Amino acid sequence: MTKTTYNLDTIAVRMVLTSHGDALFFADPDSLRNSTGLQLKHRLFAWHEPSFYGTELELVTVGELEAIVLPAEEVIAFFASGPLLAHMEWKWEDDAARLAALAPLLDECLEKRLYAPDLVAYRSGSLRWCWDAAAIEATFGQARRDELELERSDWNDEARAGLKAAFSAAVSSRYYGTESDEADLRQEFPDLFAVENAAASTAGLDAETWLVGIGWKADVAPFRPLLQLIEPWEGDEHSRWRLRFVLQDKSDPATLRRVRLSDGGEASGKWPDAWTEAIHSRSAGWLTRLRASLPHDRLSRGEDVLGKSLGDEAAWRFLNEDSRRLLEAGWQVLLPAWWEAASRKKPRLRAAVQAEDESQKRGGGKSLFGLDAILNFNWRISIGDADLNEEEFDELLLRGERLVKFRDRWIVLDPALIAQFRRMMEGMDKSQGLSFQDVLQLHLLSLDETVDVADGGSEDIGAETYGAHATHVDLEVELNAHLTGLMAKINQQSEWPRLDPPAGLRAELRSYQQDGFAWLAFLRRFGLGAVLADDMGLGKTVQLIAYLLHAKEQADEGMRLPSLIVCPTSVLGNWQKEISRFAPSLRVAMHYGSGRKSGDAFRNEARSVDVVLTSFATASLDQETLAKFQWGAVCLDEAQNIKNAGTRQAMAVKSFPALHRIALTGTPIENRLAELWSIYDFIVPTYLGTAKAFQDRFASPIEREQDGRRTAELKKLVKPFMLRRKKKDPAIQLDLPDKNEIKTYVPLTSEQAALYNNCVKELLEKLKKLDGIQRKGAILGALTRLKQACDHPALLDEDTGTEPEDVLHQSEAIVARSSKLERLLAMVKELRESDERCLIFTQYIGMGKMIQDVLQRELGEPVLYLNGSTPKLQRDRMVESFQSRDLAPSEQPNVFILSLKAGGVGLNLTAANHVFHFDRWWNPAVENQATDRAYRMGQTRDVQVHKFISLGTLEERIDEMLENKQQLSDNVISSSEGWITELSTEALQDLFALRRDWSRD
Repeated sequence: MTKTTYNLDTIAVRMVLTSHGDALFFADPDSLRNSTGLQLKHRLFAWHEPSFYGTELELVTVGELEAIVLPAEEVIAFFASGPLLAHMEWKWEDDAARLAALAPLLDECLEKRLYAPDLVAYRSGSLRWCWDAAAIEATFGQARRDELELERSDWNDEARAGLKAAFSAAVSSRYYGTESDEADLRQEFPDLFAVENAAASTAGLDAETWLVGIGWKADVAPFRPLLQLIEPWEGDEHSRWRLRFVLQDKSDPATLRRVRLSDGGEASGKWPDAWTEAIHSRSAGWLTRLRASLPHDRLSRGEDVLGKSLGDEAAWRFLNEDSRRLLEAGWQVLLPAWWEAASRKKPRLRAAVQAEDESQKRGGGKSLFGLDAILNFNWRISIGDADLNEEEFDELLLRGERLVKFRDRWIVLDPALIAQFRRMMEGMDKSQGLSFQDVLQLHLLSLDETVDVADGGSEDIGAETYGAHATHVDLEVELNAHLTGLMAKINQQSEWPRLDPPAGLRAELRSYQQDGFAWLAFLRRFGLGAVLADDMGLGKTVQLIAYLLHAKEQADEGMRLPSLIVCPTSVLGNWQKEISRFAPSLRVAMHYGSGRKSGDAFRNEARSVDVVLTSFATASLDQETLAKFQWGAVCLDEAQNIKNAGTRQAMAVKSFPALHRIALTGTPIENRLAELWSIYDFIVPTYLGTAKAFQDRFASPIEREQDGRRTAELKKLVKPFMLRRKKKDPAIQLDLPDKNEIKTYVPLTSEQAALYNNCVKELLEKLKKLDGIQRKGAILGALTRLKQACDHPALLDEDTGTEPEDVLHQSEAIVARSSKLERLLAMVKELRESDERCLIFTQYIGMGKMIQDVLQRELGEPVLYLNGSTPKLQRDRMVESFQSRDLAPSEQPNVFILSLKAGGVGLNLTAANHVFHFDRWWNPAVENQATDRAYRMGQTRDVQVHKFISLGTLEERIDEMLENKQQLSDNVISSSEGWITELSTEALQDLFALRRDWSRD
């Protein structure tokens, strides 16, 4: 109660603390009936700066009275030092007087941080603060501590609760009021926030012990309590284990004092006299904690509640279950040293491969050549520190015990662990051995988590502890010395055997090309296929030619087998010329065209040469002929042509028998992981399993769920058979110029916009009536028409088809109908003024012819156009003339238009330093391949890549997806564009429709 004199009147002001710590102030109506809460607030808080002089304080109605609410966090400070109006007399009475007397001390406790977490609140699941009575006594004396005990009868329960709440709020506000403050508190004292099992974990603890346990206070006792499990002594036929309560000397941790706790909570034993008081004050609490932490049947009556001995079964349960509960309850537990060491080691089941001479003793086994070579092995089982063979393991299991002494070591035979071992061992027929493929895969999946051991190195593929946590054991392989060396060579480039270039090679290999050639030759020795996946322009061709020369020079005269190279039709001539240039000693036969041979004539021709060249299309047509011949090697150039495993040409090339298989590709994955599987199904059949098994194990988890573990596994498995170098890799040191990609956005003309919108409307109308395959077909057809509308309206002219001959002579009129064509013409004119050359890629024949005609007329010089129908001879002449600098100006072509599919691979067009993608191919790998016709070895200038995008159309929407798709492909993850056909009609409308009016007119 507060009394003040104002205008010679005495005003009584009452204060009540709520249970939340807020203070309610209101005028006593008996002393001043006309006073209002607002008037009282203006006087009482006239100098209270935290509430902006009372203006921020709330008024509430309590019965018929108005009360002023002072928030809990401000209560202590207000009563301790809040300035009041000096011309009035203030007198505090009742609870206000008691609080005014305690507030200065409480405020000083706040200032000196004499507070601690509240154990009672923690047990209920919340974090609150209370003053630290022991610290107050040490700082201010016993008398001041007694003031804060608040057990006197004149403090009621609600007032005591309110005062504690106000103090807690003041602590939180002053020291932990920001997110960073709370974050610091969480980091320093994480146990304060582990309130899920707070009641159980603090059972039997007093506040002081709990504060020590969470690290808030230092433990001043000279000892620390522990529980110790003692294993049976030598000669104990009953194998009795014992649990003891001990005190560890802090000054000498090796000294342990056994203490017996009676069922009444008294302690007995021998210890230093200085410990006695602390032991007797804590013993009852220790007993309470034991009863809360251990099963009731573990405790006995009498002078030692831990007097019961434990059999092997009970000891096993204590090691696996009871000890964990004790740790969670805050006990320190001393377990036998062997258990601590064994718990850190994961149980292991290993197939130990026998040495070569032992492996070959079994009749019928194949030598180590290819993935199907058979290797003998023996089982090895490791549990803790014990390493057992199969016979020793079976002997221990017959004893039917969970804790077994073996070679002076205790072994824990967890039933769940033993069941896993048994299932895995019974699932493999040891008499059939392991294939080299199995050994290789087990080895690869263990990499990066290895623990080397002597004699050949075995791989530990996990670090999970066992016992109660033994939920999974992986099968491992232990290699013999020969296999250890082989695996090192397979996985580490530094271990690859170095080879001198073949004598017949007429080229100087760069260092990385030398590595690639040696790698191919190394894998050939063991019948292991290879994917040479260097970036376009790094010289995959010359590396393979060096390999073919090496194979010829190393083979015995009577054992030479020709190699088959399968490639796109567009690069057959290139292969023919490159082999003649770099390896003139290699005899080459072309199996292509109407004059190709079959039957005996083909076989005789193939035996007379070193290399047979054919196309994918011809290989498919002549599958029977080519599959009846034994090849030294089958090599696929642009191996992405077999990315769809179900196609006829993919199945054809996989049927050709060969000692070695090689795939060359700059894009091992374009859209889906299934493409990678198809290539590996060619080079190392069965290695990645069946198509369905691969889809289930890798493709689905990676593509749909971005499963990191499966991605890592797949990378490990494919790495030994794929060599991929990029132009910008530091080790390559090509000194290539930069490649600058520029997106050129153009609006649609009004005609293009109208056509575009009509296509969208027609599709949406059709979709109302279609479903299934017809719906997908309609969507794919609309995609083509929309892209053509973005290119040029003439491509959709139904009366003139794809080549509007009647207007080709009107260049100006043609250009005006398409913003893209208009922009292209302007840019090409500009670069030609600087005597620079360019490549222009488009998907549509009509568009290519239109661009060719317009540019020839506007530039007054020849413009080349290559598409899928261009004959091979004419194609080769086009490339030669474009690359030339010796032609007369009137004959020299400087602009080369190419169909993306026909001209995107196998061509060297470094005379150009500008690349235009007139329309977009929704696959960055394909676009980059096309760009690399100019950006490759031999290029001396910066390459400018211009990608045209029609504003507001699906081209603009999908452009962002292209960037993401490229990143996914680099991580062996990608997706196809088939998702578009699966979209709902509403989603399709959102994807296709013009978002804004981007028409130019």
